[in-house]
Amino acid sequence: MATARHLTRAGRPCPAGSRRTPGGRGGGLCDAEPVSDTSVRSHEESIVVLAPAQAVYDVVSDVPRTGEWSPVCRSCRWDDEATAGQVGAWFTGRNEWADRVWETRSQVAVADRGREFAWVVGGTLVRWGFRLAPADRGTSLTESWEFLPAGIARFRERHGDRADEHILDRTRQALDGIPKTLAAIKRIVEGGGRGDRQPGP
Repeated sequence: MATARHLTRAGRPCPAGSRRTPGGRGGGLCDAEPVSDTSVRSHEESIVVLAPAQAVYDVVSDVPRTGEWSPVCRSCRWDDEATAGQVGAWFTGRNEWADRVWETRSQVAVADRGREFAWVVGGTLVRWGFRLAPADRGTSLTESWEFLPAGIARFRERHGDRADEHILDRTRQALDGIPKTLAAIKRIVEGGGRGDRQPGP
């Protein structure tokens, strides 16, 4: 996986092989550090996939296949097949994490074939996306996550004094899941098949 040289909170380089989580106070967190800072609001990682950008895009934008590569979202469906894959389209995902099961609705924010596919949970709460760029022998695929201000406000309203605990839990899900998702997508695209775990109904 290709990653940039990152910094710790104190501005020093992270240990070899570790990555920085953008958004923490003073420069972010190294992945070797336990995630305990609820000021972390965004994160992204990249991987090189040995395939053309349009082929990679066609996989990551195929929302019903999300369960093949996501460690949290077990299945997805378009709310209206007539608008599937278009900006403004909504889809519903079924998520599982530890002993929790819940559903979310998300709206497609960007659908630029070969360049970017992104969506926002609840339309305003959390932004997820994939960016694609040319790379040696293939495509650099970057997955990004951003906890938006409306999402933070929703958690504080809903969970009160326990809001930070729930925000931290969702942050850990994102940081844990992104590298697993990218590795799975690379395996699927380069293998020309489907993931080891088939999407649910």
